[in-house]
Amino acid sequence: MNNIRLPQILVLNALGLALFFSWYLPAGHGAWFTLDSSIFHFFNQSLIKSHAFLVFVAITNNRVFDGISLLAMGSLFFCYWRKETPKGRRRMVIMGIVMLFCAIIINQLGHLIPESHVSPTLYFPNIYRVSELLHIPTKDASKDSFPGDHGLMLLIFTGFMLRYLGQKAFAIALIIFLVFMMPRIMIGAHWFTDVFVGSLSVVLVCLPWALLTPLSDGLINLFDRYLPGKNKTIN
Repeated sequence: MNNIRLPQILVLNALGLALFFSWYLPAGHGAWFTLDSSIFHFFNQSLIKSHAFLVFVAITNNRVFDGISLLAMGSLFFCYWRKETPKGRRRMVIMGIVMLFCAIIINQLGHLIPESHVSPTLYFPNIYRVSELLHIPTKDASKDSFPGDHGLMLLIFTGFMLRYLGQKAFAIALIIFLVFMMPRIMIGAHWFTDVFVGSLSVVLVCLPWALLTPLSDGLINLFDRYLPGKNKTIN
């Protein structure tokens, strides 16, 4: 990609800023808080209505489940990697390094937003917490849940899949994002808007400047030139 896709970047940036300020500017976050509260209380009441749902939510917010999300992303990546030539495999590995680098930078930028709040499980009184209902190690609260770090990383992965591996990989990555992000919302460790406003707006503002400019390709080419093993076959 030789040119900066400025119109697309500006449209995505505008969408991200509009999304964020539609939440940030209204007093008490306006209609977004009503939606957040409704979603949280719906799932919170469901915890005591169904033991199966309670166990499901507890398991899917265990640290082991985070490992499964990494396995899912790695499996998608591997499916495309194994079809590549040795040169293509090397570039895919480097693309993964660049993706991780971008994720770290964007995550740090996301935390510069002048907004911080606790998760709904710590905000609302007289609610149910999975950690108190079951003796299963699980994450059901956060003292700083905005923007959602987990959702941010999954969305960045999704963006890279679209940019470098195409629409099919993007669709699968989007499913992975939903499958592994929704349990955080169902258990109350995140508000709905932590992810679908916070994480999404940060990605819409920051990620296009990496993927729709020569930046990501340039970093891949730079690492390809200087990282060792360029003339070796990656099996």
